[in-house]
Amino acid sequence: MKITKTKSIIAALALAVIALPGCKDFLDINVNPNSSTKANPDQILPSIEASVAHVTAYQYQTYGNFWSQYWTQKPNASQFRSIDAYSSGPSDFDRAWAILYANALSDIDSLVVLERLPKFNQWSARAYILRAYAYQLLTDGFGDVPMTEALMGAGNRSPKYDTQRRVYDSIFAWITKGTNMIDPDNAYQPGSEDLFTETAADPIAEWVAFANTLKLRAYLRLSNTEDSTKAKAGIAALYASGAAFLTNNWQLNYTTTGGNQYPIAAEITALQIRNQGASSTIISRLQLNSDPRIASYFNLSTGQYRSIPQGGFDNVPSTTPMSNPSARVLSTTTPGILISAAESYFLQAEAVLKGWAPGDARALYEAGIRASFAWGGRSATEANTYIASGAPDVKWTPTVRDTLHKRIITQKYFAMVGVQGFEAWSEWRRTGYPTFLIRSQASVLGNNNRPQRFIYPQAELTRNGNFPGLQAIDVPVWWAKK
Repeated sequence: MKITKTKSIIAALALAVIALPGCKDFLDINVNPNSSTKANPDQILPSIEASVAHVTAYQYQTYGNFWSQYWTQKPNASQFRSIDAYSSGPSDFDRAWAILYANALSDIDSLVVLERLPKFNQWSARAYILRAYAYQLLTDGFGDVPMTEALMGAGNRSPKYDTQRRVYDSIFAWITKGTNMIDPDNAYQPGSEDLFTETAADPIAEWVAFANTLKLRAYLRLSNTEDSTKAKAGIAALYASGAAFLTNNWQLNYTTTGGNQYPIAAEITALQIRNQGASSTIISRLQLNSDPRIASYFNLSTGQYRSIPQGGFDNVPSTTPMSNPSARVLSTTTPGILISAAESYFLQAEAVLKGWAPGDARALYEAGIRASFAWGGRSATEANTYIASGAPDVKWTPTVRDTLHKRIITQKYFAMVGVQGFEAWSEWRRTGYPTFLIRSQASVLGNNNRPQRFIYPQAELTRNGNFPGLQAIDVPVWWAKK
């Protein structure tokens, strides 16, 4: 399949998203609107990839970037005020839920049923891994979600909710199954229709590395739960198998062509206004550490990096100048990053620091910083100077383990500015790092409470007879409960 044809899948998804609010059938998680009697794997795989990347790079990215305090609402607009105020409601999350269930997971089901056919099982292998990724997005955002009874068609329009713990058990099983199914000797392999590896020298090796890195991320997510022993054993087994991890970003590359653009940038183009501005939380901390990546993440405003406090849009004049996210993190060609190389190294560093994996935690920590600098267009010299600087959030102090854990997660936070907002927010929920995040000045929540989950979508409230009830936005998900 030609790349021009596969790219049209992204454009088709964009059109579907625009039409989404007025299409009730699209919101029904038990109905696959794209189902056909004959599966066509070379069209289904890129559709899955485009759907998963779209949610990661649009809805999840937007909320993550605001709640990680990379971005805040500009004072002269209102688009993101409810996000900054922590007052989002059920209807705000219909789209992400619907795209993951009705598009991604329905299409995944269309591929995994082909696993026994040698001609198609390499597509099925990738679908199992993407199923794990999609369900991790769902459960990390919402908590308990429909899984075992989801997507069963008209016979069950009220699927029961599975616990987050059970969903995670399935995530590990799907990654293992998908990885074990990958067979480089199979003559039938996805080609250019695979949007994630279309330019990779060794697509099969990259898929295995992505699966291993996703599994490592998922195990570490359970570090503070009753399943921490299982997580430790799982990571040990992963390393004992000789697992390789990502050394490049796992991403979908967008283009300047209409319909194939980075979705947040496409929205800005449609609205003809940019409402995301720099939060003082991230700007002040980058400046404290003399971090040259500030120029990678934000543009100058009247010769300076200018910001307002998180949620401070009502407390400053409407004409207050603010730095915009840079073209690197917010333009039509910004990639949709599912897992970055920097994240991969920081995950490995944390596993080693915990004593759950062999290796050199400090070397991996520094590799994560260097990978982030390289992605940001900074030089190796700048990275080395930063690492050696002894700045507050940089210095490695081997005698204090908790401080080292804080360093790893905080540097991961700095590596994700603008492009992995949901993951940065998830790591704050799991670890409490970084510790310098503040309560939004616009918050409607009491005390110092902050968002801990997405709100179940309106479609579930009104249609699912097994809906378990709304959870408040500041109630932690299972793996974040302290």
